[in-house]
Amino acid sequence: MKLDFFFEPSIVERCRCVKLNSMASSRQPCSQIFSFSLFFCTFCCKTMLQNTKSAPLSIPFVRRVQMVSLVVWITMTLVTASLFLALCTQVQLWPLLVAYLTFAWMDPAPETGGRRSDWVRHLSLWKYMADYFPIRIIREQALDPEQNYLFGYHPHGVLSFGAMSIFSTEGSGWSRLFPGILPHLMTVSSNFKMPIYREVLLSLGFCSVSRSSCEHVLASGPGQSIAIAVGGAQEALTAVPGTNKIILQKRLGFIRLAIRKQASLVPVFCFGETDLFRQHIVQADSILYHVQSLVKKYFGFSAPLFYARGIFNYDFGLLPFRKPVMCVVGRPIKMPALEPGQSEGTPDQVAATQALYIQELQCIYDKYKDVYAADRTQDLQIIA
Repeated sequence: MKLDFFFEPSIVERCRCVKLNSMASSRQPCSQIFSFSLFFCTFCCKTMLQNTKSAPLSIPFVRRVQMVSLVVWITMTLVTASLFLALCTQVQLWPLLVAYLTFAWMDPAPETGGRRSDWVRHLSLWKYMADYFPIRIIREQALDPEQNYLFGYHPHGVLSFGAMSIFSTEGSGWSRLFPGILPHLMTVSSNFKMPIYREVLLSLGFCSVSRSSCEHVLASGPGQSIAIAVGGAQEALTAVPGTNKIILQKRLGFIRLAIRKQASLVPVFCFGETDLFRQHIVQADSILYHVQSLVKKYFGFSAPLFYARGIFNYDFGLLPFRKPVMCVVGRPIKMPALEPGQSEGTPDQVAATQALYIQELQCIYDKYKDVYAADRTQDLQIIA
């Protein structure tokens, strides 16, 4: 079912026409508004239910486990927040909670490599979650575990399931394909301000995407690497099925970082990431667009209007579709050497490296687009 129907002006016009006469005859403005709102909601719900395809009861048990694993991850923020609030209702626990919040406030782990736990990364939960889509890794070339790498992930998608699965868990078999390479997925620092949830992220190797944090990881020893969704929150707002619009031309910070730390750049292109959700793209002059911009500006993450499927239906909900997500890890790009006394790359070095990076990314896309993006509506676009 195409839920974009509910965003079209025609649906509002139809509801308005149906209720226009009765509302005009009423002398109570509040009743008019309530009557129209009730009718509009009823009409939308009725239309949605009539066109919703329910999931069958007789499905393989393993698919149910995959669904549960996915729900556990998606609701992790809500569950951990609810747990913390529930603990706050217990007065006898307040001293412990104050101590924990003090520790969390002063904890340098997000800026110093996290608290990566191989036991947590190898939990079966992540394997079932990866198999839900499924999410798979395609290796273009083996990587030297004595080197450090900066992985650029494209496209961001709505929730970056591919990046989370391949870099933060062993659900897709990262360590088997790249032994000795220890990736840390970088995310906005606001994620580490959520009690309990931050501990889950740190155990999976997540770190803050700040400059000092990235430099610390890359300087921590051989194999220590970072992964960045280069397009960020802005790119998430462009994720539409059948398209791959990426923001790369203006993103030079990660290239300067790689040159400064002499870490090889590795482009990663994830086919299918943008197909997991449908999204309503708001107009640039609308109120919703300004709300999204404010959220991105002050919180560091985007607020896309997305939907996909539910637990018991295939047409409406906040769970992603079961679509294959194929993550191609490209060939490493060696950084230009720095001269004695030179701590930053020159503008020419940065520009040349960016050109090589874009070329390698385009090569990955062209090589696999007819295999993993056969139903695309347009080819790769660098929109900014």
